[in-house]
Amino acid sequence: MGGAFGPSFLCLVCLIYFIQGFRSFVWTAVSYQMKDLMKLSPSTSQFLVSLAYFPWSIKPIYGILSDCIPIKQRKRVPYLIISSCLSLLPWLILGLSQTLRTSANMLTSLLIVQNLGSAMADVVIDAMVAEAVRLAGPVFAGDLQSLSWSSMAVGGIFGSLLGGYALSNLPIHVIYVVFSALPFFQLVSCMFVEDSPKRFQSAIDEHNNQSSVTAFSEEGSGEALGKEGTRRRKGTRKNNKRRSLSKQTEANEKPNGSFNSSPCLSLKSAFFSLCTAFKQPAILRPMAWFFFSNVTIPNISTVMFYYQTEELHLEASFLGTARVIGWFSLILGTYTYNRYFKHKKLRDILVFAHVGLAIISLLDIALVLRLHIPHGIGDKYMVLWGSALADAINQFKFLTRMFPFGRMMPFLILSGQLCPPGIEGTLFALFMSINNLGSTLGSFLGAALASALNISTAQFDNLALGLGVQLIGTLLPIGFLFLIPNEVTGLTS
Repeated sequence: MGGAFGPSFLCLVCLIYFIQGFRSFVWTAVSYQMKDLMKLSPSTSQFLVSLAYFPWSIKPIYGILSDCIPIKQRKRVPYLIISSCLSLLPWLILGLSQTLRTSANMLTSLLIVQNLGSAMADVVIDAMVAEAVRLAGPVFAGDLQSLSWSSMAVGGIFGSLLGGYALSNLPIHVIYVVFSALPFFQLVSCMFVEDSPKRFQSAIDEHNNQSSVTAFSEEGSGEALGKEGTRRRKGTRKNNKRRSLSKQTEANEKPNGSFNSSPCLSLKSAFFSLCTAFKQPAILRPMAWFFFSNVTIPNISTVMFYYQTEELHLEASFLGTARVIGWFSLILGTYTYNRYFKHKKLRDILVFAHVGLAIISLLDIALVLRLHIPHGIGDKYMVLWGSALADAINQFKFLTRMFPFGRMMPFLILSGQLCPPGIEGTLFALFMSINNLGSTLGSFLGAALASALNISTAQFDNLALGLGVQLIGTLLPIGFLFLIPNEVTGLTS
């Protein structure tokens, strides 16, 4: 695989995904900063964290920019450099300025900028992976996918382990500075990666000419099959004219060094392509369900963090260990899914996931109501098992979300067939950002719920009621599974 993609590219992929997992190292410090140093209430912290993660909900914007607007004739690497700087500077500023990190508004603003950089890097590297798979062949898609997820899991394990240890031995502002070294390494690594190797350029052009339009007609909704060939021929003729006009425009502009018109044409084409793909019922209905399934669940994870540390007095090192078990559960969940569930109907898998998450909510309710104490079960065991099972079950939903359209292939290949070559990052970002937006809105709903129930650092009497509302919200999406085609399975390869 290294010979197919190049060691510098593979190192960059591993590093970016490792950093995504290792973010738990520094975000644990952010949680303690808000709770212990800034003395924020659970609902306020939940709201600010939700706001800080909003850049993950607008990922198509970064995809469109990197797909359609090159910087100095380069599509990907300049945006990786920009995103690396956006990821690096906020942590340095927070580490070096006490005034800024103790201000709720400034802290939130800098965290938004940092997430903007992380989300942009995530989109761009996904697009580069999709392009690399297109050039090297689908046989490498599974290898790259496994490499990416493995790197993220390793980063999550080390981040969770070291995060708890660091909080026990280092000031929080030092943790910010230490973590900034990783975005710096990412920035340096970008200097050694090429966008599109020249030896592959002819293959890209040939592929564009042959399949840029037929992808949609091949993946369409299947209406009026007798008219499909006619539409395809008409679409091909129109697109050939459009490409010819585009090439003439570029040829006229190159002597002047101007790229002002070409990006506009590319943006219009990308927007039209995304709208055409997104309007397909095979895509729109499942994505509507996944969005709804996230919105209906009020996320009160920050409130539970306050309860575990303030009421149960659990140490940072223990909570880090619980997250490590959660990461191993993610790996186990992935194996179990691929081994036993991927041939099952998607509806059945999603029912299993949501019923399982509802059971986890019952465990949390039992923890808050202290129902486990008469049975001699310690708080730490309840938290450990709850965290491990929740992460494992969430992995099932994550895997079905990655492949919700019933195609018998990894998403890296699917993205190349659902859209014309060149907007892979935008398509993938659109799918994932819809889920991220649903999760963000669910987190805002959790903050509002905590505020309405008057849950505070010293008052957790209504927390069990909040968890009960969360349990009901977890079961609601099961009633809307008719949006998922009944014949679709969870097969990913």
